[in-house]
Amino acid sequence: MKFDFADQQPKFLMLMYGLVAFVVVVGGLLLLLDVVPAWFARRREAQLVAASVGGGPLPRRPKQREGLFAFFFLLPTLLLLVIGLVVPAIRTTLLSLMDGSSTNWVGLRNYGWMFSDDSIVRVLINTLVWVLLVPLVATGFGLLYAVLVDKARFEAVAKSLIFLPMAISFVGASIIWKFVYAYRGDGDQIGLLNHIVVSLGGEPKQWLLESPLNTLLLIVIMVWIQAGFAMVVLSAAIKAIPGDIVEAARLDGVSPWQMFWRITMPSIRPALIVVVVTLTIATLKVFDIVRTSTNGNYDTSVIASEMYNQAFRYGQNGQGSALAVFLFILVIPVVIYQIRNLRQQREG
Repeated sequence: MKFDFADQQPKFLMLMYGLVAFVVVVGGLLLLLDVVPAWFARRREAQLVAASVGGGPLPRRPKQREGLFAFFFLLPTLLLLVIGLVVPAIRTTLLSLMDGSSTNWVGLRNYGWMFSDDSIVRVLINTLVWVLLVPLVATGFGLLYAVLVDKARFEAVAKSLIFLPMAISFVGASIIWKFVYAYRGDGDQIGLLNHIVVSLGGEPKQWLLESPLNTLLLIVIMVWIQAGFAMVVLSAAIKAIPGDIVEAARLDGVSPWQMFWRITMPSIRPALIVVVVTLTIATLKVFDIVRTSTNGNYDTSVIASEMYNQAFRYGQNGQGSALAVFLFILVIPVVIYQIRNLRQQREG
């Protein structure tokens, strides 16, 4: 097979346009964030030096100019926020009010479809199960690891092994666990789970085909990945507990169980909230695990995967956009709660 440069010329042109656009955007941001502020800083320094040498009063920057200067620094962030979030959110909301071809307005029909179609109701239930189980179970295992491994002899090695799944992508982790759940008829089982079942005298199963067990098995993948994140954050919070408090509690004769519930848990409560909120947001957006493991089949689909299927596989832009807007609405209260919690911690 010969490579014809002339046939591939449009692709090379598109690649060149993309590279030029990237250079222009990055160069513009560097200019705004580095060159221009540095020029203003040098100008201000020169004014201060001139005023000190001449013995005159130090120049003061007008408040109006300070506001313009602050807006100048915020401008790149505001532009990226508008282009990357505000405009797509508005466009997606408008598409959710239109039909599959995005030509006719249908009002709230797509939102009614979400709660009336049995398959989509199953998707919503699956998402609810994910949100209820993953943050709680992953945080629970992370807390258990953090308490047991804290000040152990091989603490660094144990934490590294537990945190290791975080270095794997969701797709890579899903492929690994697909081998764990693998099924091979009546022959020798290559899947670890089926091999264990057969060695104990049981019958091998196609684990990812049985609902609702398959959803729980996919949740195991997410917990396996995120437990290391929870452990690291909570372990750092445990180590930040003042030693005086721990020593005073031990002198009072508290048991390890009382130490955990009355000293450790209240002290790490802010870290617990951060971990649970972070995992909740990540779980609401889960897509890779479902897509790689089952492609959303066998009653395992969640909102993110169904949104992709409706919009890009079935050509139903309105229904896919409605699912996207609904997912966005679900995330907003969690984000607001996290912002308020961080603000209270800062003020406290």
